[in-house]
Amino acid sequence: MTDPLLVDLSRLQFALTALYHFLFVPLTLGLSIMIAMMETVYVMTGRTIWRDMTKFWGVLFGINFALGVATGITMEFQFGMNWAFYSHYVGDVFGAPLAIEGLMAFFLEATFIGLFFFGWERLSPRAHLIVTWLVALATNFSALWILIANGWMQNPVGAAFNPDTMRMEVTDFVAVLFNPVAQAKFVHTVSAGYVCGATFVLGVSGWYLLRGRHVEMAKRSFVIASAFGLASALSVIVLGDESGYALTDNQKMKLAAIEAMWETEPPPASFTAIGIPSLKDRKTHLAIRIPWVMGLIGTRSIDKTIPGIDELVAHAEQRIRDGLAAYDALERIKADRGDQAARAAFDASSKDLGYALLLKRFVEDPRQASEQQIKDAAWSTVPGVPYLFFSFRLMVACAFLLLGVFALSLWHTAREEEAPRWLFRLAVLVLPLPWIAAEVGWFVAEFGRQPWVIEGVLPTFLATSELGVGNLLLTIAGFTLIYGVLAVIEVRLMLAAIRAGPEVAHVVEGLGPGGAAPSAEAAE
Repeated sequence: MTDPLLVDLSRLQFALTALYHFLFVPLTLGLSIMIAMMETVYVMTGRTIWRDMTKFWGVLFGINFALGVATGITMEFQFGMNWAFYSHYVGDVFGAPLAIEGLMAFFLEATFIGLFFFGWERLSPRAHLIVTWLVALATNFSALWILIANGWMQNPVGAAFNPDTMRMEVTDFVAVLFNPVAQAKFVHTVSAGYVCGATFVLGVSGWYLLRGRHVEMAKRSFVIASAFGLASALSVIVLGDESGYALTDNQKMKLAAIEAMWETEPPPASFTAIGIPSLKDRKTHLAIRIPWVMGLIGTRSIDKTIPGIDELVAHAEQRIRDGLAAYDALERIKADRGDQAARAAFDASSKDLGYALLLKRFVEDPRQASEQQIKDAAWSTVPGVPYLFFSFRLMVACAFLLLGVFALSLWHTAREEEAPRWLFRLAVLVLPLPWIAAEVGWFVAEFGRQPWVIEGVLPTFLATSELGVGNLLLTIAGFTLIYGVLAVIEVRLMLAAIRAGPEVAHVVEGLGPGGAAPSAEAAE
């Protein structure tokens, strides 16, 4: 059996690198679209200030993109090095979208970004605008492929286990591409990135306006961020609801854990606005419930039932028992590849094989598991309810608070009089919120899938490599140190660019081969 400490350290290392990488991804998504919008205005109006705005925000985008790529490479290697059995078991399915994502990130995006920075004096305004929109589209489509891969981990469609190769293999690539969980995650994640980009532009613009610097640029950026942010925040909330609805069909246990729904309620189920979930007595104390809301959100009806944790554990226990037949048949196939009776038995119960593998956490041969071990394995399918319960509510609170800030900002900027200074201060103060929401949202999505690395197929504790605890501790310390240094570099570069203002774009432009001298045109 795998050392639990080895599994925990492997999970911790991947979580740390993924959370760090995800600091850059949302801002890249959001800024790419906003930059394209600004340049579109420049091409339509010919006003230089919009060109300078595009260049300035483009420099901040470039700094962020570079760090995002650097930290993303680490994650690509971790799949093969830290999660070797995972890569072997599902590599035929997971590898294809991951490879396409890598090609788009390192070739398509990189090419267009180079043209964006060094093509201002070499391309016509319309040609450069096309390049800028291609940067935005490539960035978003790059996210699509990694979310297709991640969506398959949440809802493994279009693939089946092959007893001859002992691996998962693709049976329907179209089903993998159009996985409803992947599509829901994509639109929700991209919208969250737009909120992040809008909040960043709003906060930096508010900082300029408080200090009376680059006022004309800051005013225009503030208006664009307000409008784009309001639309994006509304999209995040609506699409987040759609993503939650997808859980009703595909990840019932995650949904029940997020809502701390221990027992199945008569439909329509109530929504627990706040409470204190307890793993000890499996109840939610001091709960404030809103009738009907969870039923309407989770099922879009008033007569469909959302199963509670107790019912889902009982269902998992039955699937474990059914999976033992698949495990036994698979062992017989390994002993005799020509055993047709074993193949027929495996085909009849193969969908539950993953549940039988949960028993390997307690006993080497699942067929030797005791009744208590089967029950313990069933309860192991329940993720950490309190963590998910509070994390989800923190994410939702951030989303609604940002929605309110964008609405206030747009309302004040749409009026003829000057916006109040407190609004600019508020824009600066809420800068961390989209990153908090994004990180917490990632935690809910990934921690809520536990104990599975592939939902219902492969338990997390079976997916790791045999690296050794010492190696993992050393690499975690190394990553922490290196990423700490990169964080300092990132922050210093961003702050330096923000302090310099639009003039920093002329410096960057001059770094290219044959770069033009700083423009003498008036920016404001």
